[in-house]
Amino acid sequence: MPLRRSSAAGLALLALGGTAWAGDKATAPIPAATLAIMASKGTSAAAPVVFRAYKRESELEVWKRGPRGYVFIKSFPICRWSGQLGPKHRNGDRQVPEGFYAVSRRQMNPNSHYHLSFDVGYPNAYDRAHGSSGSAIMVHGICSSMGCFAMTNGTVEEIYAIARDALAGGQAAFQFQAYPFRMTAENLARHRADPNFAFWQNLKEGSDRFEATGEEPQVSVAAGRYAFAPSRDPQREAAYVTHHAIEEARIATLAAEAPAIRTTYSDGGQNAFWAAYVSRGGEVGDISRPEALAYAGQDVVMVPARRRQAPVPEEVWVGWLNSRSIPLPVQVAGFVPAYERPRDGFARLAEPLARRYADSLPRLLASGFEPGPGAR
Repeated sequence: MPLRRSSAAGLALLALGGTAWAGDKATAPIPAATLAIMASKGTSAAAPVVFRAYKRESELEVWKRGPRGYVFIKSFPICRWSGQLGPKHRNGDRQVPEGFYAVSRRQMNPNSHYHLSFDVGYPNAYDRAHGSSGSAIMVHGICSSMGCFAMTNGTVEEIYAIARDALAGGQAAFQFQAYPFRMTAENLARHRADPNFAFWQNLKEGSDRFEATGEEPQVSVAAGRYAFAPSRDPQREAAYVTHHAIEEARIATLAAEAPAIRTTYSDGGQNAFWAAYVSRGGEVGDISRPEALAYAGQDVVMVPARRRQAPVPEEVWVGWLNSRSIPLPVQVAGFVPAYERPRDGFARLAEPLARRYADSLPRLLASGFEPGPGAR
C-alpha cells in the first residue's frame, strides 16, 4: 500500500472549509469535495473508517475501506495537543494517549462543550494492564487540550460527520490509531534512545500491518504488549512479514550511523498550518497554553551520529597499488598488525624455545653432528 503525504496547500483548503450547514452542527453533511475523493477511490460515506493521529506531525488522517482494503482519503491539521511524546499514564498528566482504540456510537457526543466530540476509548485493555488512569480523552473542537486531540470547530464538524456516517453505515466501532510520529524506519532509528522506544516498536507492528495489508489490525493484549492477529489472507500476511522485516533491517542500518534524539515539548504542539494562520490574525478558538508552543519539538541529541570514513580518492589508492606501499590502516578497517597485538600465552612460551633452537642448531652443525638414519 503506497504511503501518502499531505501538502500544506491541501491542508489549508480542508482546514478552512468548514461547513455551510444551517441546521444542527451534529447533522452537518460530509462536504461534497470529500465525498468526491471517497468516490474516486471506490469507497463511500457509509464504508468503515479508520482514523490515524500523529502527535509530532500534528495531523489526523482519514482512511476508508475500499474494494481492496483501506485507502487514504485526507489529513486534518491538529490545532492543539498537550504533553510529550509517549503514552498517557495517569489522570492529569496532560498526556495525549498512544495506542489502538475503538470508538462506538455511544462515544459520540453531539452536545459537547467543545463544539462536537467523540471519546477515543482511553483507557483500553493495554492501558489498564499497565495501571494507567484517566478518562474522557476526546477528539473535539475549540483548539484547547488537556490530553485531547483538539481541532478547530470547522474541522471537527467534518471529522464528526465522517465518523457518524461510518457508524450509521453499519460499522460497530471504528479504530482510532494514535502514534507519537509517523512510524517510519527513520523516525524509529532517530528515537532509539528514548525510554519509550520498546513501546513504539510494538506500535510499529500494528502500523506496518495496516499499511502492508490494507486491513484494520485485529488488536488484543498479551503479556503486557499489543498483539495483532495474522491476516486470514496468506498473501496479505506474507506482504506484512516482508514489509516488517525490511523495516526492521532499515532501523538497524540507520541506527548504526544516524544520531539518536529525544524530542521534548514544553506542553505539546500544534500543526504548522495553524501556527501560520494564527500569526496572520486568524481565529482558531481558545488555544490552550499558547506560550508553550514556542518550545515545541526541541530535539536533544542523545547519541551523536557516527562519522563515516571519507572515501580514499581513486588517484591516491592507484598510487598506493603501483608503489606497493599501501598504509596498513587503510587496508582493512580495524586491522591491527601482528607485531602490535598483545601476545597470547602460547606465544610467550614458544618464544624462548625458538631462541634456544636458533642458538643451538649452528653449534651442532659446526661440531660435525650427523643426524641418524631415522632422522633423515
